[in-house]
Amino acid sequence: MLSTVPTTPAAVTPATAASPPPTAAESAAGPSETVLRLFSAAAESFADKGFHATTTRDIASRAGLSPAGVYVHFASKEDLLFHLSRDGHEEALALVSGAVQGAASPPQALAALMARFSAWHAENYAIARVVQHEFPHLSEAHRAEVLALRKRIDHTVREVLQSGKASGDFVLDDIPDTALALLSIVVDVARWYTPALHRTPAQIGETNAALGLRLVGCHGPAHRAALSSTEPREANPSLAAGRP
Repeated sequence: MLSTVPTTPAAVTPATAASPPPTAAESAAGPSETVLRLFSAAAESFADKGFHATTTRDIASRAGLSPAGVYVHFASKEDLLFHLSRDGHEEALALVSGAVQGAASPPQALAALMARFSAWHAENYAIARVVQHEFPHLSEAHRAEVLALRKRIDHTVREVLQSGKASGDFVLDDIPDTALALLSIVVDVARWYTPALHRTPAQIGETNAALGLRLVGCHGPAHRAALSSTEPREANPSLAAGRP
């Protein structure tokens, strides 16, 4: 989820400063079916017209709602983009953290991270593209919150690299640059992936896991063991609704 973004802050207005708080049921169960429809509709609309040209009426129409229905869940168009982005980053962070925690060694952790995170970007490619491209249109406060999640993902990758360097499994000169390179491989999947490809998200994940291990200088038995530990994962349905 890392990218280079403009540093000029966007204006914070009353409409973008706050959104209706989720109910207790929504917090426990995750986004409602209506919110997921709005996420999908927003992703399609932003992809077709761009953030500025898209109206709440466009989003509501695609979601099968009245324009007023959007404001039941979100304070503004920008607020919808923020929740779409934040929810995606929170899901990605949970996926990355889970991949690392379940690994028995740094090579296995890196292979699992690269495989699952790459597959996730293929499964959720439509939303991932919009989040990356429209990120500068978030308010300053919302950008800061999303960036904080990105930094936590980056920190998780750096910890794996530090552990692998300390154990002698990885040969690294610069951990921050290596983390950026690995995450760039993962994030770029959303740019070129299409369901028309003959390769599945799981196969793309396996390829990127092997590339990641080569990038950190992991070879031999450790390399083979790490790759054998990665297993194809089913698509996560929560954000896959954003696919066209």
